[in-house]
Amino acid sequence: MNPRALALLAATGASAIYGANHTLAKGLMPDVIGPFGFIVLRVVGAAVLFWITSLFLPREKVDRKDWLRILGCALFGMVLNMNAFFKGLELSTPINSSVVITLTPVLLLILSAFFLKERITWLKSVGIGLGLVGALLLILFGEKTQPNAPNIPLGNIFFIVNATSYAFYLIMVKPLVAKYSSITLMKFFFLIAIFLNIPVGGSEFMAVDWGGLDFDAWWKLAFVVVGTTYLTYLFNIYALKQLSPSTIGAFIYLQPVLATLIAIMAGADTLNSLRLGAAALIFLGVFLSTRKKKARTF
Repeated sequence: MNPRALALLAATGASAIYGANHTLAKGLMPDVIGPFGFIVLRVVGAAVLFWITSLFLPREKVDRKDWLRILGCALFGMVLNMNAFFKGLELSTPINSSVVITLTPVLLLILSAFFLKERITWLKSVGIGLGLVGALLLILFGEKTQPNAPNIPLGNIFFIVNATSYAFYLIMVKPLVAKYSSITLMKFFFLIAIFLNIPVGGSEFMAVDWGGLDFDAWWKLAFVVVGTTYLTYLFNIYALKQLSPSTIGAFIYLQPVLATLIAIMAGADTLNSLRLGAAALIFLGVFLSTRKKKARTF
């Protein structure tokens, strides 16, 4: 299999794992573990796994000039991104989370225009506007609460913060993936993230009754640490070696489909007309904003 095909497969696998994560992680919060404590568990677990993996690979020296960018990647990719998503998931619903994060490709486009000076056409501007309208519909006119979702509008705002920080991460990490191996980057990202996350979620982590957890809680926690954290970040960083950030962002479109199916099958969430309408606007906006103009042939 050629490298590009493997990269596409890796990105698809990451989206599939994320799709299941919306429901599985939601079921653990806040009764088993708080959202910020959950992130401490994720980064500690992932750091251990990546450092163990690195023992079997050649050691790479990191240039001094790259450490600031590495710190930024850890901040946006493993602190702001993760904490905002899990706090939003505690407050909102699995389907809302999967819909709102599809704004990431639109946000990537905006950030690329600002930082990389990429041109935004009028069609892309319309797409950005439609995507934002869809997100605002969910926040302003959606359900305010439902069982196990105490503050849906605030949770949806956290999802937007999550999508924005993840877009920053994808732009910042791209120069590094061309220079270092995936394992080298991940082991340092997550090591730094431990120290950044402990002040935020250390107390929630320590409050967990670890000895009293049943098998159902343990396998879900393991899925989030090994699957959603270790494997997805590894898959995405590998995919970035062959694909652009915007292409990786496009795979986020798979998540609402998978997350919705899993949430409904598990009885964790339901569909309604507003969610469907908001999702349609967001999808249309993403399609228009990321559409490439075809070259004319004569």
